[in-house]
Amino acid sequence: MAASDPSTDDSLYPIAVLIDELKNEDVQLRLNSIKKLSTIALALGVERTRSELIPFLTETIYDEDEVLLALAEQLGTFTPLVGGPEYVQYLLPPLESLATVEETVVRDKAVESLRLISSQHSPHDLETQFVPLVQRLALGDWFTSRTSACGLFSVCYSRVSPAVRADLRNHFRNLCQDDTPMVRRAAASKLGEFAKVVEVEYLKSDLIPMFVNLAQDEQDSVRLLAVEACVSIATLLQQEDVEQLVMPTLRQCTGDTSWRVRYMVADKFTELQKAVGPEITKTDLVPAFQSLLKDTEAEVRAAAAHKVRDFCQNLDHHQQEGIIMSSILPYVKELVADPNQHVKSALASVIMGLSPILGKVNTIEHLLPLFLSQLKDECPEVRLNIISNLDCVNEVIGIQQLSQSLLPAIVELAEDSKWRVRLAIIEYMPLLAGQLGVEFFDEKLNTLCMGWLIDHVYAIREAATQNLKKLVEKFGAEWAQNTVIPKVLAMSRDTNYLHRMTCLFSINLLAPACGPDITVRLMLPTVIGMASDSVPNVRFNVAKTLQKIGPVLDPNCIQTQVKPVLERLNVDTDVDVKYFASEAIAGIAGITEEQTVKVEPEPPAPVKQDVV
Repeated sequence: MAASDPSTDDSLYPIAVLIDELKNEDVQLRLNSIKKLSTIALALGVERTRSELIPFLTETIYDEDEVLLALAEQLGTFTPLVGGPEYVQYLLPPLESLATVEETVVRDKAVESLRLISSQHSPHDLETQFVPLVQRLALGDWFTSRTSACGLFSVCYSRVSPAVRADLRNHFRNLCQDDTPMVRRAAASKLGEFAKVVEVEYLKSDLIPMFVNLAQDEQDSVRLLAVEACVSIATLLQQEDVEQLVMPTLRQCTGDTSWRVRYMVADKFTELQKAVGPEITKTDLVPAFQSLLKDTEAEVRAAAAHKVRDFCQNLDHHQQEGIIMSSILPYVKELVADPNQHVKSALASVIMGLSPILGKVNTIEHLLPLFLSQLKDECPEVRLNIISNLDCVNEVIGIQQLSQSLLPAIVELAEDSKWRVRLAIIEYMPLLAGQLGVEFFDEKLNTLCMGWLIDHVYAIREAATQNLKKLVEKFGAEWAQNTVIPKVLAMSRDTNYLHRMTCLFSINLLAPACGPDITVRLMLPTVIGMASDSVPNVRFNVAKTLQKIGPVLDPNCIQTQVKPVLERLNVDTDVDVKYFASEAIAGIAGITEEQTVKVEPEPPAPVKQDVV
């Protein structure tokens, strides 16, 4: 369609502008024009949109992928703009063209839009307009159109006549046997979806053979997608049919020569377990799971290890404990010492979940030794995953047993000679404290946390102050007043100036968490007293601390207590102390101004006077 001169024909103006913009070399301009299509369609009206805009878009499909992607998305919402569902077939030609382009994301978006508008077709239009489009794509010369066709069978199958259904099944079978691997992959990925809409008799006679062939494909990228289809198919069949028609292929996939196929089986294992039922799980899936847990590839073992808890939870309750103890736990014990850290980490994230299933006696006898081993693992993520899930075990065996068994290992790590190990435990401590509760924490771990404040490594002391802040946020200001603050303030009298500085660092973080009352009553006098310290580093950190806790203090306190100290430090003999004191004075002044503005009363509203 040729561009028209807007000055001679106003009725063609929107199309003329669109043509000019789509011919522009600027991709962004073309993209913006596509995004305005709905506005243009509204201006044109439904008749001109059908007769002019849609044909124009169909003829100008050749463009940048980004523009085509936007067009494919827009067309999926265009049904009201072409006159409603009775005219939805007008959207098929441009979407059919988009479904054949080379760029995958454009094709996928075109298929998504086609699936969306398929439900808006009447049964007659579906058979006469939509199904022929699916057939043309399925018979296309290029693999791009055939891959797009695979995603359209399931959305139209249930609403067409038996004869058309038979034809669609035949087309899908041909796509499953296509010479191009990309087409077979697309068919395999949509087989499970198609199976859900096909009648059971045709599922057995037509789709199961397709599934078996795809699961034996020469390309492992096709075979692994057949595993996904297996889940959908198994849920649709009776138990005896699953055993006869599906399980032989699934057993084959579990022992596939490609680790990627075995990985997919492991990843979908609990879904398969629910689909096949408890009997087949006991006879077939338990041995298969054992095989995956001791697979030669670490990726497969990690995927299987991640499913241990869920697989055990889904076992038949009457046989659950026996199967776990005899068939699963021996393999789990081997994985605890696996050479690959990803496998150990995956197991550590779920192994605690076995405790509620196995009960107190089995947990103490069989699981606790595994937890202890993992707590001492060299990989930090393994240790974190164990500590993160201690509450599962606590509920089963009680805090007393937990403290006797696992806590010594945590304490041992907390006092490890390697500072990075100590640092890791500090980071886990707030999480651990939240799970164990305040009473247990005070009895067993409080001393440990306070001890980190005087560690000889600065990174540990710094992390310890952050730890205190998180603990106060978790347990509250009253707990801090009774438990933490007295010990922190006692450090202000330590002979080691580094420990006195740690006292100030702790106050910096504790003041906002504890609030103004505790800060003024307990912590501020200590800070002011340290202003006379003999070490300049301590004195200038007093200035910095006073500035940091300033927002917590009220203006009167700042004027009467803080400012005199800072003014004294501002004439200190040490140049660094003077510098930080002057910085603090300026900062405190800013805080005071802000507080004054906040409390300043609003001016009274003006009195409206009568007009004479």
